Amino acid sequence: MNDPAASRAAAGQPIDVDNLVVMANRIGEFFDAMPDAAQARADIADHLRRFWEPRMRRAILQHVDAGAAGLRDSVAEAIRGHRDALMPKR
Repeated sequence: MNDPAASRAAAGQPIDVDNLVVMANRIGEFFDAMPDAAQARADIADHLRRFWEPRMRRAILQHVDAGAAGLRDSVAEAIRGHRDALMPKR
């Protein structure tokens, strides 16, 4: 794993939410280039679900619940709109 946030999460260390915001925004920037905004939001959420460790997803969900500071609108909308799919299954 080359991602510091994922490495910290896997080691049980606190997650740096600011780093998660940066990572999520990069993902959003990639998918925002798609012509279909609804599909882009679905793809953002799918990427987070498939590649982010459960603690990372919990942390970004909490961040969105607290106001989503710093997140691109498309990312915040993707997380809100696909919350159930992003919620870790324990």
